[in-house]
Amino acid sequence: SKTKKYSFRKFLTSKLLKNILFKIHQHSHIKMTVSYQAQVATSNFNCFLKLLARWRGSIYKIIWRDLAVFLVLYYALGITYRFLMGPEQQRLFELLVHYCHSSSTLIPLSFVLGFYIAVVMNRWWTQYITVPWPDPLAVYVSTLFVGQDERGRIMRRTVMRYVCLCLTMIFTMVAPSVKKRFPTMDSLVDAGLLTDNEKDVLIAMDEKSPKHRKHWVPLVWAASIVSRARKEGRIRDDVALKTIFDQLDAFRNKCAVILHFDSVPIPLVYTQVVTLAVYSYFLAALIGQQWMPREADPDGHYDWVDYYFPIFTTLQFFFYMGWLKVAESLMNPFGEDDDDFEVNWMIDRNLQVSYFIVDEMHHEHPELVKDQYWDEVLPGGLPYPEDYHKVTTDFTDAGKVLEVV
Repeated sequence: SKTKKYSFRKFLTSKLLKNILFKIHQHSHIKMTVSYQAQVATSNFNCFLKLLARWRGSIYKIIWRDLAVFLVLYYALGITYRFLMGPEQQRLFELLVHYCHSSSTLIPLSFVLGFYIAVVMNRWWTQYITVPWPDPLAVYVSTLFVGQDERGRIMRRTVMRYVCLCLTMIFTMVAPSVKKRFPTMDSLVDAGLLTDNEKDVLIAMDEKSPKHRKHWVPLVWAASIVSRARKEGRIRDDVALKTIFDQLDAFRNKCAVILHFDSVPIPLVYTQVVTLAVYSYFLAALIGQQWMPREADPDGHYDWVDYYFPIFTTLQFFFYMGWLKVAESLMNPFGEDDDDFEVNWMIDRNLQVSYFIVDEMHHEHPELVKDQYWDEVLPGGLPYPEDYHKVTTDFTDAGKVLEVV
């Protein structure tokens, strides 16, 4: 069928564009990642204090179960000591309390946890910046492919569909939420990322070589389509061809790195050392931080601090156990924790934006006109709204040493 062709101006007001933007906006609100940047954009008296009242993604949410178990055991020991032990048993228990209290300081908890969380955080951010986005490739495909006919449109859309299919297959290997969404190849067919014929080809390849993953196959298909487009004269020259191939290879490389992160985690022994250190410390704290009565002072007063509630022990639990739980939640950012990556949103967004660039925006741009500062050559400062409070500054990009001379 003949493809309906929109001018750029008509397209900007079309229902199709509005529907695409609405869907992208709609999916952007289905979030796991907890965002609070807007609330702390400008530092003030209580901007960070307000964040303490949040539950989703908070320290309270990740440690409340552990804290509840700790306090139950703590009070069970305290009640046993106060009401169920005899004088001799209490004396022996007090010796054990003093021993655990003095020995717990031998565990280098701050050092072990600090180094471990630094490794996990660096790994977490590296994985995020490793996730490939198809936008650069889509721009090159839209720009370097020539032709407005139906076959050219099919080629452009198919190349980007294969690219998005590759990343989706990667996510099904590392992200449980994506695996639940696309448990089989049939689900990929239903989603429109794969055709029945392509599914049969992948199944046949799996039967021939079942030991190796086939996420790279769609990229090979995409490269073959690009090569065919060059032979048909739909790509101007070999330089443009190599540019697209380089983008495909960069995309493939990042996909491979994601799998490497999944295959080679932080060494288990290191994780075990940190976990044992934290739990051993608080196992000792269960006994070592118990309240012990002391002799009355000359005025007849007794030491009653922490008699009813272990305040500072609880704060220690918040800090150290919270530190460990943060590392646990960030260990695999493709999971389903509050601060894990929005992989399902990425899948939807990538396919929509890719089609948007290579199809509706193919060789389209606004009308060329003279800009507002055409006669001035160099514009002055851009205007501010009337109700905007402009902050004056003497900032310059010149070297500060020049001001000394």
